Amino acid sequence: MITHKNISIFFIFLLLLMFLINYYMAINIWCFCAVILIWLGINAVGSARISSNYHVKAYCSNPSEREKKIALTFDDGPSEFTLEVLALLKKHNAKATFFCIGKNIEKHPEIVKQIIDEGHLVGNHSYSHSKFFDFYNAKQIREEIQKTDALLEKYTSKKINFFRPPYGVTTPSIRRALNVTGHKTIGWSIRSLDGGTKNQDLIFNRLIKYISPGGIVLLHDTGKHSVLVLEQFLQFLQQNNYEVISIEELLNLKAYGN
Repeated sequence: MITHKNISIFFIFLLLLMFLINYYMAINIWCFCAVILIWLGINAVGSARISSNYHVKAYCSNPSEREKKIALTFDDGPSEFTLEVLALLKKHNAKATFFCIGKNIEKHPEIVKQIIDEGHLVGNHSYSHSKFFDFYNAKQIREEIQKTDALLEKYTSKKINFFRPPYGVTTPSIRRALNVTGHKTIGWSIRSLDGGTKNQDLIFNRLIKYISPGGIVLLHDTGKHSVLVLEQFLQFLQQNNYEVISIEELLNLKAYGN
């Protein structure tokens, strides 16, 4: 498996070997630069792709699922649009997992309560969702996770087990923080891109293109366009005999601890 640890060991060994060879036979400096750039490139790709398991083990789908069952997840709420999402989920008898941002929980505590009361799951999506979250040290990340846990646990009365890193980026610092908090990292296999575009046709077509049994869909409950696409998508799933189940059932993992 290609992991941060394995890659680091390999490239450190390679560079040491090159330095040793260079002692006897000169190696062009650009060869060293090329090796370092390749190393940095692999790190960048591995960190950006949550499904790579490069830094942490992430649960992104259930590849052994053969029946038409998928899980829906929503990031970045709660917001006023979460209420519309909840109404659609109730209409189509579908359950979802909401990965909540701590500062938004403080703004809309009543919506978090409604999410849980209606039988959906909640997970941790950091407190700030800062653009610089990837550059935080392990202590800062751990504090954000624990602060958001404390907010969610007022409503679950149980320990939060699921965490989804902002932007789906993982780092050594996130790995070290999660080693302390014990959260399971939940990724996705179908990214709608509704966080970057409001083009409903593009979002919907992407969802139906990549839908498959055992998949985990990433949407956001922070915009009207996402709500409109969700309605189309739920109708599509119903027409094509897909069943929307919880992350717990799909992955056989518990969302909450004792």
